[in-house]
Amino acid sequence: MTSTSGPDLLQRIGGTPVVELSKYSTAKVKFYAKLEWYNPFGSVKDRPAYWMVKEAEKSGVLKKGKSIIIEPTSGNTGIALTGIATSMGYKVEIVIPEKVSEETKFILRKLGATIHETSDDLCPRVGAGTDQSIALAAAIAKPRPDIYFMPNQYENEANFLAHYEGTGPEIWEQTNGKVTHFFSGCGTGGTITGTATFLKEKNNNIKIIAIEAQQNHILQGLRNFKESAMPELFKRRQKAVDQWFTASNKESLNYVKDLLNREGLFVGPSSGSVMSAMIKVSQSIDEGILVGIFADDGRKFKSLYSQQNLLSENEYKEAESGLPPIAYFQDS
Repeated sequence: MTSTSGPDLLQRIGGTPVVELSKYSTAKVKFYAKLEWYNPFGSVKDRPAYWMVKEAEKSGVLKKGKSIIIEPTSGNTGIALTGIATSMGYKVEIVIPEKVSEETKFILRKLGATIHETSDDLCPRVGAGTDQSIALAAAIAKPRPDIYFMPNQYENEANFLAHYEGTGPEIWEQTNGKVTHFFSGCGTGGTITGTATFLKEKNNNIKIIAIEAQQNHILQGLRNFKESAMPELFKRRQKAVDQWFTASNKESLNYVKDLLNREGLFVGPSSGSVMSAMIKVSQSIDEGILVGIFADDGRKFKSLYSQQNLLSENEYKEAESGLPPIAYFQDS
């Protein structure tokens, strides 16, 4: 990838493609994936990261040359915040669970983040006694509000607005208003509630399907709401969800491999989770236009896929070669 300046990268946030999964579609039930890895830093989290930084600048709590951004994250938000904020001239510190993939940690360091690791499970957990990553970030930030700014994606309304103003309108336009079912994995709740709120305003009959991970999962970016309380941002609009599915580790990884074999799409594990829910819903309807958020690609999960015997080294390299260029792989 050729060198790209910060402003040029930021202009590429959003506007990601929706593609038909033709090998799964039938005459009356059509499958579509919104490919969020076409964002410059490789995931759906580019959207809220940019909105949270811009809103903080507008309100005056974030100041160039003075402020440091700190955030707890399981990966994608940290990558997006680091890439976006450093391109805008800010220093970034990221607090992550130690179980996050080594590829994610490498990318964060490459982009310039200072990393703090905690012994949390895969996702920073919301709830008393389980929120080590969140608690550590808050403990660092609270004594120095003059220096540290914590966007707090778990409560920040800009996370919702990024999808209400961006992802939702894009899907509506890209399907010519014909979408009947929208699917999204669940973490902070920003993607699903923001997109759902917009789509429901356009057509209240659109079904919104939320996917959480199984307990004790390995699906980076997703949550299980028995293990971790629902984030405040999600609670505000959780009634927008019509149906819930719990994705298992096994079926999610199976669909990662299936999507690669059948569609040539190399996805992250949460996209496999979304695909599993899309298949289940398709079996109970006669017709529909199903759209799922494919949050990121498989580049950050080489170690996971190898550990789970999902892909060989050669299979991984071949799959990776079919992906579009991405900012943090510029010099890899």
